[in-house]
Amino acid sequence: MEIFIRSVRALSVFFGIVAAASLVAAIVVVCEMVVLRYFLTASTVWQTEFVTYSIVGATFIGSPYVLLTKGHVNVDLLPLYLSHRIRKVLALFVSVLAFAVCVVLAWTGWEYFHEAWVGGWRTDTVWALPLWIPILPLPLGMGLLSLQYAADICCLVTNREAPFGIQPKEEGE
Repeated sequence: MEIFIRSVRALSVFFGIVAAASLVAAIVVVCEMVVLRYFLTASTVWQTEFVTYSIVGATFIGSPYVLLTKGHVNVDLLPLYLSHRIRKVLALFVSVLAFAVCVVLAWTGWEYFHEAWVGGWRTDTVWALPLWIPILPLPLGMGLLSLQYAADICCLVTNREAPFGIQPKEEGE
């Protein structure tokens, strides 16, 4: 189990770096687009699409890293007032539910990706980008997020991590 958890964490960190690089690429392309449009009065064919797909892709690909670092928005008012045992049950329930949603999104995203791949779908723009490229981050990101949720559930069940990151106040709680 330790190998699974470490491997999933390493994957999450790697794809967090990929997501950050995608955002940096989007920023560079926006700057290039501004120079082309306003200073050189040249047309931009692919830049807007690239930036949009890069940011959306980074959101999906980077989501496992955000879960790993507990960087998502979390309202912990209720868990703060619950006992450690109830907090753990709530954390497991929420994690299993989120895992199920991510698995469904990964599966349907894979079907969508496959349709675009087999059908040779392209964007309706001058660039005519094959649509499987911007669709790929959906099944990939949700699949990786499912793995991260599975690792988090393993950590909760084996008491490697405290539920919601909140340590028990007392030994008897």
